[in-house]
Amino acid sequence: MLLVPFLAWCAGPDASKGTRLASAAPVESAQGRDDEQAARPVPRDVREMLREMNAQNVENTIRTLVSFGTRNTLSVQDDPARGIGAARDWLRSRFEAIAANSGGRMTVELQSYVQEPASRIPVPTVITNVVATLKGKQAASEGRVYVVSGHYDSMCGDPINPTCDAPGANDDASGVAAVLEMARVMATREFDATIVFMAVAGEEQGLYGSTYFATQAKAAGRNIAGMFTNDIVGSSRADDGSPDPFTVRVFAEGVPTAETATEANTRRSVGGENDSPSRQLARLVKDVGENSATGMRVNIIYRRDRYRRGGDHIPFLQQGYAALRFTEPHENYAHQHQDVRSENGTVFGDLPEFVDFAYITRVARVNAAALAALARAPAVPANARIITAKLTNDTELAWDANPEPDVAGYEIVYRETTEALWTHVLPVGNVTTFTVPGLSKDNFFFGVRAVDKDGHRSPVAFPKPAP
Repeated sequence: MLLVPFLAWCAGPDASKGTRLASAAPVESAQGRDDEQAARPVPRDVREMLREMNAQNVENTIRTLVSFGTRNTLSVQDDPARGIGAARDWLRSRFEAIAANSGGRMTVELQSYVQEPASRIPVPTVITNVVATLKGKQAASEGRVYVVSGHYDSMCGDPINPTCDAPGANDDASGVAAVLEMARVMATREFDATIVFMAVAGEEQGLYGSTYFATQAKAAGRNIAGMFTNDIVGSSRADDGSPDPFTVRVFAEGVPTAETATEANTRRSVGGENDSPSRQLARLVKDVGENSATGMRVNIIYRRDRYRRGGDHIPFLQQGYAALRFTEPHENYAHQHQDVRSENGTVFGDLPEFVDFAYITRVARVNAAALAALARAPAVPANARIITAKLTNDTELAWDANPEPDVAGYEIVYRETTEALWTHVLPVGNVTTFTVPGLSKDNFFFGVRAVDKDGHRSPVAFPKPAP
């Protein structure tokens, strides 16, 4: 657990020990927990926001998207009732209706380009992302962006068949429904940083829509501080029927996809395979997403994605952005990428009857809790360093001051090298250097995070060795 009460932070550090953070016990039910995290307060306005998220809205979105028959990226784009064009236009109208309640802070656009023939694209094809941007209110933070997405295209057994029925209820109307519901409840709130809610196309053909968005963002120098994709978040039952309705998997890569040769050499020398920006982002999601308001367990998977699979977070990783994939705990492959049919009493196809709308709503709450925490917190401290000028059994850390006007100070976190999550926190005040006495950098992993005056905490910065 990473969070400590703000009053404890104000009281100043215990430099000899820090504060011990208890590990989370499993969540046994949606009704209650008996672990340390159950006692951690969820901000009242966040709890209210999560309570507003509605499973009926999620169901309506999924059934509407399924009603378009197919949403294959190659399907017709000018039919108002069938195909990906109908889905695109409906999504735009929904985002615009949501934006109307934002006081002018949310804008909606279609981001389109022509994809020339390539893998699973036999002819030039217009690919369109539906993008809703909720602008941050703090001048020092509005350029910091968090992206949450689902993909609205679908496919049957043949990925380049543009006419076969491809309902795509779980893959990935579920993710799009979660994003729409997040946008609906968050559009009426204010956040320091900017949040982008996005439905992308071309995922089943090869991550084309998300690749276009990520490469365009990188070329424009956009500061995307974190990205979530929700893909196949619709079912709480495994293929054997066993339920797991209160767990979501979050896939987080270790060695960064965009790591340079110099960075790789440093990592091989001092470690950090488990401390990429994406892993720090996942730890924050677990830290703020497991609570009584969500009723969920966040199961961090230390992989970029599943075997032989990929999602819309990968293009962001390729551009050097921290990104995560949310997905259900156990997939049922009879309801993914299948022609709709019945064989020997088994129904195949990605149909709404195999989707758990309440489960999707809980997953959306985890996303929204994390996005709210990120967009209200300071940025990750820049240029975090562990000073190696001399051999000592103390550990000296340094970092650059954050630009946000409401930053109150910083915390050092640390753990044994064999621990997966941060276990100790040491408040150090509003400084940019601190020496932890008696704890050797050889024996522990260290990090630093910023805290604002309201107690919002940034993700952790993992320091690089510096003289």
